[in-house]
Amino acid sequence: MKITRKTFDEVMFPCYTPMDMVIKKAHGVYVYDNKGNKYVDLTSGIAVNCLGHTPDGVQKVIRTASKNLIHVSNIFCNEYTLTLAKKLLHKTGYEKAFFCNSGAEANECALKLARRVAFEEYGEQKNEIISFANSFHGRTFFSVTVGGQDCYSDGFGPKPAAITHIPFNDIKTFEKTISENTCGVILEPIQGEGGILKADDEFLIKVRELCDKYHAALIFDEVQTGVGRTGTFFAYEQTPVKPDILTSAKGLASGLPIGAVLTYDRFAKHFGPGSHGTTFGGNALACAVGSYVVEKVSSPVFLNKVVEKSEYIKECVNRINKKYPLFDGIRCEGLLIGLVLDDAHKGMSGKLQKCCFKHKLLTLVAHGDVLRLAPALNIKKDKIDEAMKLLEESVKDFLSVQ
Repeated sequence: MKITRKTFDEVMFPCYTPMDMVIKKAHGVYVYDNKGNKYVDLTSGIAVNCLGHTPDGVQKVIRTASKNLIHVSNIFCNEYTLTLAKKLLHKTGYEKAFFCNSGAEANECALKLARRVAFEEYGEQKNEIISFANSFHGRTFFSVTVGGQDCYSDGFGPKPAAITHIPFNDIKTFEKTISENTCGVILEPIQGEGGILKADDEFLIKVRELCDKYHAALIFDEVQTGVGRTGTFFAYEQTPVKPDILTSAKGLASGLPIGAVLTYDRFAKHFGPGSHGTTFGGNALACAVGSYVVEKVSSPVFLNKVVEKSEYIKECVNRINKKYPLFDGIRCEGLLIGLVLDDAHKGMSGKLQKCCFKHKLLTLVAHGDVLRLAPALNIKKDKIDEAMKLLEESVKDFLSVQ
Protein backbone atom coordinates (compact mmCIF):
# COMPACT_ATOMS: atom_id res chain seq x y z
CA MET A 1 0.00 0.00 0.00
CA LYS A 2 1.49 3.32 -1.08
CA ILE A 3 1.07 6.11 1.47
CA THR A 4 1.54 9.74 0.43
CA ARG A 5 0.46 13.16 1.66
CA LYS A 6 -2.53 12.79 -0.67
CA THR A 7 -3.62 9.76 1.37
CA PHE A 8 -4.33 12.13 4.26
CA ASP A 9 -6.84 14.06 2.16
CA GLU A 10 -8.50 10.83 1.12
CA VAL A 11 -8.94 9.18 4.53
CA MET A 12 -8.69 11.79 7.32
CA PHE A 13 -11.02 14.49 8.65
CA PRO A 14 -9.91 17.77 7.02
CA CYS A 15 -9.40 19.61 10.33
CA TYR A 16 -5.61 19.62 9.88
CA THR A 17 -3.42 20.88 7.04
CA PRO A 18 -0.19 18.94 7.57
CA MET A 19 3.02 19.72 5.70
CA ASP A 20 3.68 18.00 2.40
CA MET A 21 5.45 14.90 3.70
CA VAL A 22 4.76 11.64 5.51
CA ILE A 23 6.98 10.82 8.49
CA LYS A 24 8.44 7.34 8.55
CA LYS A 25 10.71 7.49 11.60
CA ALA A 26 12.38 9.87 14.03
CA HIS A 27 15.18 9.78 16.58
CA GLY A 28 16.61 12.54 18.74
CA VAL A 29 16.01 15.86 16.97
CA TYR A 30 15.82 14.30 13.52
CA VAL A 31 12.68 13.36 11.59
CA TYR A 32 12.76 11.30 8.39
CA ASP A 33 10.00 11.13 5.80
CA ASN A 34 9.11 8.19 3.61
CA LYS A 35 11.06 9.69 0.70
CA GLY A 36 14.31 9.70 2.67
CA ASN A 37 14.39 13.42 3.52
CA LYS A 38 15.87 14.42 6.89
CA TYR A 39 14.53 17.31 8.97
CA VAL A 40 15.73 19.04 12.14
CA ASP A 41 12.78 19.19 14.52
CA LEU A 42 12.26 22.22 16.76
CA THR A 43 8.64 21.28 17.53
CA SER A 44 9.13 18.09 19.60
CA GLY A 45 5.54 17.11 18.87
CA ILE A 46 4.28 20.52 20.12
CA ALA A 47 6.39 20.38 23.30
CA VAL A 48 5.52 16.72 23.92
CA ASN A 49 8.72 14.82 23.11
CA CYS A 50 10.66 16.52 25.89
CA LEU A 51 13.57 14.07 25.58
CA GLY A 52 13.52 14.01 21.80
CA HIS A 53 12.13 11.35 19.50
CA THR A 54 12.29 7.69 20.55
CA PRO A 55 14.82 8.25 23.38
CA ASP A 56 16.69 5.14 24.46
CA GLY A 57 15.72 5.51 28.11
CA VAL A 58 12.02 5.73 27.30
CA GLN A 59 12.25 2.76 24.97
CA LYS A 60 13.83 0.75 27.76
CA VAL A 61 11.05 1.67 30.21
CA ILE A 62 8.40 0.76 27.64
CA ARG A 63 10.00 -2.62 26.96
CA THR A 64 10.32 -3.45 30.65
CA ALA A 65 6.92 -2.17 31.78
CA SER A 66 4.97 -3.62 28.83
CA LYS A 67 6.18 -7.09 29.72
CA ASN A 68 4.33 -6.73 33.03
CA LEU A 69 1.36 -4.42 32.49
CA ILE A 70 -0.15 -2.08 29.92
CA HIS A 71 -3.70 -1.29 31.02
CA VAL A 72 -6.13 -2.40 33.74
CA SER A 73 -8.57 0.57 34.20
CA ASN A 74 -9.33 2.47 37.41
CA ILE A 75 -11.48 -0.31 38.84
CA PHE A 76 -8.10 -1.47 40.15
CA CYS A 77 -4.95 0.34 41.22
CA ASN A 78 -1.43 -0.47 40.07
CA GLU A 79 2.11 0.31 41.15
CA TYR A 80 3.04 2.39 38.08
CA THR A 81 0.22 4.91 38.45
CA LEU A 82 0.66 5.28 42.20
CA THR A 83 4.43 5.69 41.86
CA LEU A 84 4.02 8.55 39.40
CA ALA A 85 1.44 10.19 41.66
CA LYS A 86 3.77 10.03 44.65
CA LYS A 87 6.66 11.49 42.65
CA LEU A 88 4.61 14.41 41.33
CA LEU A 89 3.18 15.21 44.75
CA HIS A 90 6.61 15.03 46.32
CA LYS A 91 8.08 17.39 43.72
CA THR A 92 5.28 19.95 43.97
CA GLY A 93 3.87 19.80 47.50
CA TYR A 94 0.34 19.05 46.33
CA GLU A 95 -1.65 16.33 48.10
CA LYS A 96 -3.78 14.57 45.48
CA ALA A 97 -3.42 13.60 41.81
CA PHE A 98 -5.80 12.60 39.04
CA PHE A 99 -4.62 11.13 35.74
CA CYS A 100 -6.27 11.38 32.33
CA ASN A 101 -5.19 11.22 28.69
CA SER A 102 -4.47 14.78 27.54
CA GLY A 103 -4.20 18.43 28.46
CA ALA A 104 -7.76 19.10 27.36
CA GLU A 105 -9.03 16.37 29.69
CA ALA A 106 -6.86 17.68 32.52
CA ASN A 107 -8.33 21.17 32.12
CA GLU A 108 -11.85 19.75 31.80
CA CYS A 109 -11.32 17.96 35.10
CA ALA A 110 -9.90 21.06 36.81
CA LEU A 111 -12.81 23.23 35.64
CA LYS A 112 -15.40 20.66 36.72
CA LEU A 113 -13.65 20.39 40.09
CA ALA A 114 -13.74 24.16 40.63
CA ARG A 115 -17.48 24.19 39.95
CA ARG A 116 -18.16 21.14 42.13
CA VAL A 117 -16.26 22.64 45.08
CA ALA A 118 -18.19 25.92 44.78
CA PHE A 119 -21.52 24.14 44.32
CA GLU A 120 -21.11 21.98 47.41
CA GLU A 121 -19.61 24.66 49.66
CA TYR A 122 -21.42 27.82 48.56
CA GLY A 123 -24.38 26.95 46.33
CA GLU A 124 -25.28 26.71 42.67
CA GLN A 125 -25.08 30.48 42.04
CA LYS A 126 -21.29 30.37 42.47
CA ASN A 127 -20.45 29.03 39.03
CA GLU A 128 -18.61 31.73 37.04
CA ILE A 129 -15.27 30.85 35.50
CA ILE A 130 -12.92 33.68 34.54
CA SER A 131 -10.50 33.10 31.68
CA PHE A 132 -8.36 35.38 29.54
CA ALA A 133 -8.21 36.59 25.97
CA ASN A 134 -5.97 34.55 23.65
CA SER A 135 -5.76 31.67 26.10
CA PHE A 136 -6.03 28.06 24.97
CA HIS A 137 -7.15 25.23 27.23
CA GLY A 138 -8.06 22.33 24.94
CA ARG A 139 -10.65 21.11 22.45
CA THR A 140 -13.44 19.58 24.52
CA PHE A 141 -16.50 21.82 24.27
CA PHE A 142 -16.11 23.05 27.84
CA SER A 143 -12.35 23.65 27.68
CA VAL A 144 -12.43 25.22 24.21
CA THR A 145 -15.18 27.61 25.31
CA VAL A 146 -13.17 28.57 28.38
CA GLY A 147 -10.21 29.27 26.08
CA GLY A 148 -10.17 32.90 25.01
CA GLN A 149 -10.30 32.38 21.23
CA ASP A 150 -13.82 32.34 19.80
CA CYS A 151 -12.61 31.03 16.45
CA TYR A 152 -12.15 27.61 18.07
CA SER A 153 -15.52 27.45 19.83
CA ASP A 154 -17.91 29.19 17.42
CA GLY A 155 -20.18 27.14 15.20
CA PHE A 156 -21.03 24.24 17.50
CA GLY A 157 -24.30 25.45 18.97
CA PRO A 158 -25.03 26.80 22.45
CA LYS A 159 -21.88 27.17 24.52
CA PRO A 160 -21.42 26.30 28.21
CA ALA A 161 -22.57 29.27 30.26
CA ALA A 162 -21.08 31.37 33.09
CA ILE A 163 -17.70 31.83 31.40
CA THR A 164 -16.18 35.33 31.31
CA HIS A 165 -13.19 36.38 29.21
CA ILE A 166 -11.14 39.45 30.08
CA PRO A 167 -7.79 40.87 28.92
CA PHE A 168 -4.63 39.09 30.11
CA ASN A 169 -2.45 40.97 32.63
CA ASP A 170 -5.17 43.60 33.18
CA ILE A 171 -5.41 44.04 36.95
CA LYS A 172 -8.14 46.71 36.93
CA THR A 173 -10.48 44.69 34.74
CA PHE A 174 -9.88 41.60 36.84
CA GLU A 175 -10.71 43.51 40.03
CA LYS A 176 -13.99 44.68 38.48
CA THR A 177 -14.88 41.21 37.19
CA ILE A 178 -14.26 38.74 40.01
CA SER A 179 -17.10 38.43 42.51
CA GLU A 180 -18.80 36.17 45.03
CA ASN A 181 -20.22 34.22 42.08
CA THR A 182 -16.78 33.35 40.69
CA CYS A 183 -15.89 29.71 41.33
CA GLY A 184 -12.61 29.54 39.44
CA VAL A 185 -9.97 31.47 37.53
CA ILE A 186 -7.89 29.65 34.93
CA LEU A 187 -4.75 30.97 33.26
CA GLU A 188 -1.54 29.92 31.62
CA PRO A 189 1.49 31.40 33.44
CA ILE A 190 2.85 31.79 29.90
CA GLN A 191 0.30 31.83 27.10
CA GLY A 192 1.59 29.40 24.49
CA GLU A 193 -0.88 29.45 21.59
CA GLY A 194 -1.49 33.12 22.43
CA GLY A 195 2.08 34.07 21.45
CA ILE A 196 4.42 33.14 24.35
CA LEU A 197 3.06 35.89 26.60
CA LYS A 198 4.11 35.80 30.25
CA ALA A 199 1.84 36.72 33.14
CA ASP A 200 3.14 39.70 35.10
CA ASP A 201 4.09 39.05 38.73
CA GLU A 202 1.96 41.96 39.95
CA PHE A 203 -1.01 40.61 38.06
CA LEU A 204 -0.57 37.11 39.51
CA ILE A 205 -0.26 38.47 43.04
CA LYS A 206 -3.56 40.33 42.65
CA VAL A 207 -5.26 37.29 41.09
CA ARG A 208 -4.10 35.10 43.97
CA GLU A 209 -5.23 37.68 46.54
CA LEU A 210 -8.71 38.07 45.06
CA CYS A 211 -9.20 34.36 44.49
CA ASP A 212 -8.57 33.89 48.20
CA LYS A 213 -10.93 36.76 49.08
CA TYR A 214 -13.79 35.41 46.95
CA HIS A 215 -13.12 31.71 47.59
CA ALA A 216 -12.43 30.98 43.92
CA ALA A 217 -10.07 28.21 42.87
CA LEU A 218 -6.97 29.44 41.04
CA ILE A 219 -6.12 27.02 38.22
CA PHE A 220 -2.81 27.12 36.34
CA ASP A 221 -2.83 25.42 32.96
CA GLU A 222 0.73 24.12 32.69
CA VAL A 223 0.03 21.68 29.89
CA GLN A 224 2.69 23.33 27.74
CA THR A 225 4.82 25.16 30.31
CA GLY A 226 5.28 22.24 32.71
CA VAL A 227 7.77 19.38 32.99
CA GLY A 228 10.91 21.47 32.59
CA ARG A 229 9.89 23.42 29.50
CA THR A 230 10.60 26.84 31.05
CA GLY A 231 13.69 25.89 33.07
CA THR A 232 11.95 24.90 36.29
CA PHE A 233 9.92 21.74 36.74
CA PHE A 234 6.74 23.82 36.58
CA ALA A 235 6.56 27.45 35.51
CA TYR A 236 4.66 28.52 38.65
CA GLU A 237 7.94 28.06 40.53
CA GLN A 238 9.19 31.21 38.77
CA THR A 239 6.19 33.24 39.92
CA PRO A 240 5.28 34.68 43.34
CA VAL A 241 2.15 32.50 43.62
CA LYS A 242 1.07 28.88 43.65
CA PRO A 243 -2.23 27.74 42.15
CA ASP A 244 -4.84 25.68 43.96
CA ILE A 245 -5.14 23.33 41.00
CA LEU A 246 -2.39 22.56 38.48
CA THR A 247 -2.84 20.79 35.15
CA SER A 248 -0.09 19.03 33.23
CA ALA A 249 0.24 16.88 30.09
CA LYS A 250 2.38 17.11 26.92
CA GLY A 251 5.95 16.29 28.05
CA LEU A 252 4.93 14.31 31.12
CA ALA A 253 5.28 10.94 29.38
CA SER A 254 7.69 11.93 26.59
CA GLY A 255 5.28 11.13 23.75
CA LEU A 256 2.77 8.77 25.33
CA PRO A 257 -0.73 10.23 25.93
CA ILE A 258 -1.17 11.42 29.51
CA GLY A 259 -2.66 14.26 31.50
CA ALA A 260 -2.53 15.07 35.21
CA VAL A 261 -4.34 17.28 37.69
CA LEU A 262 -2.67 18.12 40.99
CA THR A 263 -4.39 19.78 43.93
CA TYR A 264 -4.94 19.74 47.70
CA ASP A 265 -7.14 17.49 49.83
CA ARG A 266 -9.64 20.27 50.46
CA PHE A 267 -10.44 20.41 46.74
CA ALA A 268 -10.00 16.75 45.79
CA LYS A 269 -12.43 15.54 48.48
CA HIS A 270 -15.32 16.98 46.43
CA PHE A 271 -14.74 14.40 43.69
CA GLY A 272 -16.24 11.39 45.43
CA PRO A 273 -16.85 8.00 43.77
CA GLY A 274 -18.69 8.39 40.47
CA SER A 275 -18.30 12.17 40.22
CA HIS A 276 -15.59 12.00 37.57
CA GLY A 277 -13.65 9.31 35.75
CA THR A 278 -11.81 7.99 32.72
CA THR A 279 -11.22 4.57 31.19
CA PHE A 280 -7.66 5.05 29.97
CA GLY A 281 -6.49 7.73 32.43
CA GLY A 282 -3.64 6.59 34.64
CA ASN A 283 -2.64 4.01 32.05
CA ALA A 284 0.10 1.89 33.59
CA LEU A 285 2.48 2.11 30.62
CA ALA A 286 2.19 5.89 30.29
CA CYS A 287 2.68 6.31 34.04
CA ALA A 288 5.78 4.09 34.00
CA VAL A 289 7.30 6.39 31.39
CA GLY A 290 6.07 9.42 33.34
CA SER A 291 7.98 8.30 36.42
CA TYR A 292 11.15 8.06 34.35
CA VAL A 293 10.58 11.50 32.85
CA VAL A 294 9.91 13.15 36.22
CA GLU A 295 13.14 11.81 37.70
CA LYS A 296 15.20 12.87 34.69
CA VAL A 297 13.70 16.26 33.97
CA SER A 298 13.33 17.50 37.55
CA SER A 299 17.06 17.19 38.18
CA PRO A 300 18.62 20.63 38.92
CA VAL A 301 21.49 19.83 36.56
CA PHE A 302 19.06 19.04 33.73
CA LEU A 303 16.99 22.17 34.37
CA ASN A 304 20.06 24.40 34.49
CA LYS A 305 21.04 23.11 31.06
CA VAL A 306 17.58 24.01 29.74
CA VAL A 307 18.20 27.61 30.86
CA GLU A 308 21.68 27.63 29.31
CA LYS A 309 20.35 26.35 25.97
CA SER A 310 17.60 28.96 26.08
CA GLU A 311 20.16 31.75 26.38
CA TYR A 312 22.28 30.25 23.62
CA ILE A 313 19.36 30.06 21.20
CA LYS A 314 18.49 33.66 22.00
CA GLU A 315 22.06 34.72 21.18
CA CYS A 316 21.96 32.79 17.92
CA VAL A 317 18.65 34.31 16.84
CA ASN A 318 19.89 37.81 17.69
CA ARG A 319 22.93 37.24 15.46
CA ILE A 320 20.69 36.09 12.62
CA ASN A 321 18.42 39.08 13.14
CA LYS A 322 21.32 41.52 12.84
CA LYS A 323 22.16 40.09 9.43
CA TYR A 324 18.59 39.65 8.25
CA PRO A 325 16.25 41.89 10.28
CA LEU A 326 12.86 40.21 10.61
CA PHE A 327 12.03 39.88 14.30
CA ASP A 328 10.90 42.64 16.64
CA GLY A 329 11.77 40.59 19.68
CA ILE A 330 12.29 37.18 21.23
CA ARG A 331 9.92 35.90 23.91
CA CYS A 332 12.08 33.26 25.50
CA GLU A 333 11.00 31.30 28.58
CA GLY A 334 13.33 28.33 28.81
CA LEU A 335 12.85 26.28 25.65
CA LEU A 336 9.45 27.76 24.89
CA ILE A 337 10.49 30.43 22.42
CA GLY A 338 8.54 32.93 20.35
CA LEU A 339 10.17 34.91 17.53
CA VAL A 340 7.96 37.97 17.02
CA LEU A 341 7.71 39.19 13.43
CA ASP A 342 8.22 42.90 12.82
CA ASP A 343 5.42 45.19 11.71
CA ALA A 344 6.20 44.73 8.03
CA HIS A 345 5.59 40.98 8.31
CA LYS A 346 2.68 40.77 10.74
CA GLY A 347 0.37 37.85 10.10
CA MET A 348 3.01 35.97 8.11
CA SER A 349 4.26 33.40 10.64
CA GLY A 350 2.62 30.61 8.64
CA LYS A 351 4.53 31.63 5.51
CA LEU A 352 7.79 31.70 7.49
CA GLN A 353 7.00 28.26 8.92
CA LYS A 354 6.57 26.90 5.40
CA CYS A 355 9.84 28.49 4.36
CA CYS A 356 11.55 26.75 7.29
CA PHE A 357 9.99 23.47 6.16
CA LYS A 358 11.38 24.02 2.67
CA HIS A 359 14.85 24.19 4.28
CA LYS A 360 14.18 21.00 6.30
CA LEU A 361 13.57 22.79 9.60
CA LEU A 362 10.37 21.98 11.51
CA THR A 363 8.87 24.87 13.51
CA LEU A 364 5.56 25.97 15.01
CA VAL A 365 3.51 29.16 15.00
CA ALA A 366 1.66 31.02 17.74
CA HIS A 367 -0.92 33.26 16.09
CA GLY A 368 -0.05 35.00 12.86
CA ASP A 369 2.80 37.05 14.26
CA VAL A 370 5.01 34.58 16.11
CA LEU A 371 7.23 31.71 14.98
CA ARG A 372 7.30 29.29 17.92
CA LEU A 373 10.17 26.98 18.79
CA ALA A 374 9.81 24.17 21.33
CA PRO A 375 12.83 21.88 20.89
CA ALA A 376 13.59 18.79 22.92
CA LEU A 377 14.80 19.80 26.37
CA ASN A 378 17.95 17.69 25.95
CA ILE A 379 18.89 19.06 22.54
CA LYS A 380 22.69 19.21 22.13
CA LYS A 381 24.60 22.40 21.31
CA ASP A 382 25.78 21.09 17.95
CA LYS A 383 22.19 20.32 17.00
CA ILE A 384 21.18 23.85 17.99
CA ASP A 385 23.93 25.16 15.71
CA GLU A 386 22.62 22.99 12.87
CA ALA A 387 19.07 24.25 13.44
CA MET A 388 20.18 27.89 13.59
CA LYS A 389 21.98 27.56 10.24
CA LEU A 390 18.75 26.28 8.72
CA LEU A 391 16.80 29.09 10.39
CA GLU A 392 19.19 31.66 8.93
CA GLU A 393 18.79 30.18 5.45
CA SER A 394 15.02 30.20 5.92
CA VAL A 395 14.91 33.82 7.07
CA LYS A 396 17.16 34.92 4.20
CA ASP A 397 14.96 33.07 1.72
CA PHE A 398 11.76 34.39 3.28
CA LEU A 399 12.90 38.01 3.09
CA SER A 400 14.07 37.63 -0.50
CA VAL A 401 10.58 36.82 -1.76
CA GLN A 402 8.56 39.33 0.26
